[in-house]
Amino acid sequence: MKIVKEFARYAVGTLFIFSGIIKVNDPVGTAIKLEEYFQVFASDIAPFFEFFVPAALFLSVVLSVLEVVLGIALIIGYRMKLTSWILLAMIVFFTFLTFYSAYFNKVTDCGCFGDAIKLTPWQSFYKDIILLVLIGVVFWKRDSYKTMLSMKMSEIKIVGSTFFFVFIAIYAIQHLPFIDFRAYKVGNHLPSLMQNSEPLKYVYIMEKDGETFEFETYPSEEGYEYVEAKLTNPEAAAKITDLNVWQGDSDYTDELLSGTKLVIIIHQVEKTSVDEMDRLRNLTYDNPRFDTWILTSSGSEKFEVFRHANQLGALYYFADATVLKTMVRSNPGVVLLKDGVVIAKWHYNDTPLTDDIIEILNRQ
Repeated sequence: MKIVKEFARYAVGTLFIFSGIIKVNDPVGTAIKLEEYFQVFASDIAPFFEFFVPAALFLSVVLSVLEVVLGIALIIGYRMKLTSWILLAMIVFFTFLTFYSAYFNKVTDCGCFGDAIKLTPWQSFYKDIILLVLIGVVFWKRDSYKTMLSMKMSEIKIVGSTFFFVFIAIYAIQHLPFIDFRAYKVGNHLPSLMQNSEPLKYVYIMEKDGETFEFETYPSEEGYEYVEAKLTNPEAAAKITDLNVWQGDSDYTDELLSGTKLVIIIHQVEKTSVDEMDRLRNLTYDNPRFDTWILTSSGSEKFEVFRHANQLGALYYFADATVLKTMVRSNPGVVLLKDGVVIAKWHYNDTPLTDDIIEILNRQ
C-alpha cells in the first residue's frame, strides 16, 4: 500500500505541475477556453455563468498557478489535509466538466494541457477518472504523508512558487507565451500545414439487420445503413483548416500567404488595446519591403469607425475571430509573413519599428 500511496502522490503532483506550467505559459489561451465553457454553461445550465466571462483571464491565472502550487505542495507534503481537500474538489469539478463536454459534445478540446497536447473530450474525461482515483488514494491516506521539509522551508517554497508563477503568467499576458505550441508559431510554413500530409483514411461504420459492420471502402451492397466514418490516420490531417481571409465576396487567403506581409491583427475592436496605436499606425505607411495588412473579425461598419478614429491607413480584410486569437495572443498583435512562413510575432507592448522589421528581413 505504501508504494501505491507514494505513486499517487508523485503521479498527481507531477501531472499538476506539468499541466499548470503549460497553462501559465499561455494564460490568454486558457482564458479563451474558460470563456467557451462559461458561454456553454450559460446557455445550457444557468445564465449567471455569463457573468464569469469578463473574469476569465483572472481565473485563468488563478487556476493555472494553483495547479502548479498544489503539485509542489503534494510532492513536498505541505499541509496535506488542506492540499488533499483542494485537490479532491478540483478533480471532482473538472471530471464533471470533461464529462459534460464529452457526453454533450459541447467543447471539443478541454485545454487540459493547453495547445501542447490535444485530447479529445472522452480522452480528457478518462484522464480525469484516473486522476480522481489517484487523488482518492491521496485523500484517503492524507494523514500518513510526512513533510519532506521543515514547515518554514515548505512555506517559503509555496509562497515563492506562487509569486514566481504569477509573475510568469503576467509576463506572458503582457508579451507573448514563452513557448508557442500552436500551428502559427515562428518558423512554420502555413500553406504546408493547410494540406494533409498524406491521403486521409476512413473506416465506415454501417448497420444491417441490427448488426454493426466496419468497411475500409463504402459498401455498394444495398441494405446497409450509414452510422459514421472514423478517421484512422488523424496525424495526417491538416493542422490548419480554418484560415480564410476575405473582403466582400473575394477570397484573399492565397494572396496573404504570398510575398512579404506585415499583418496587424485586430479582433473585436471593443476589446482592442490602443496603448501602442501610434507605433502600429507607423507600420501602416507604405514601405517597399513589405505590404501591411490588417485582419479583423469585427464587422465592417464597426471597424471603419475604429480605423478612422485611430488613423490606420492599411488595407483591411476579415477573418474568423478564433483564427486570429490563435495566430497571436495579443489584441492588437503583429505577425510578419514571408511566402507563407511566420518570420516573427509581436505583442502590442513590443510593437516593432519599421527599421526593426527591415533588419529582420535583411537576415532572411
